[in-house]
Amino acid sequence: MKDMTENKVFIADTYALIELLRGNQSYKPYLRAMLLTTKFNLVELYYYFIREHNKETADNHLSWCSKLLVPISLSCIRKAMEFKLRHREEKLSYTDCVGYALAFEFGIKFLTGDEKFGDKENVEFVR
Repeated sequence: MKDMTENKVFIADTYALIELLRGNQSYKPYLRAMLLTTKFNLVELYYYFIREHNKETADNHLSWCSKLLVPISLSCIRKAMEFKLRHREEKLSYTDCVGYALAFEFGIKFLTGDEKFGDKENVEFVR
């Protein structure tokens, strides 16, 4: 049976990237997908790995994830901050709102395990 993530593209948030790199089995199928992310996510990812592990691990993961980078358009920034404002009571992160808006802009799903996005449209929610 063919893996349903093969040949698919996702915008991966920091949570998804960390879980993928930590070897979470739920994220294993996404190793076959094309993952994209933003520099904001790399900032969060680097901080997590330098805090929880060490500089060498953080540098290695940063290097690998840097190949996934896509630029953020001005229209994406506008849509992301409008979305954040509409959902301000949920206290969504700027980074996640940008990734979520970018997924819509690219016509692909937003890959996350963040429960705040579990019920949102256009989300591939994985824990």
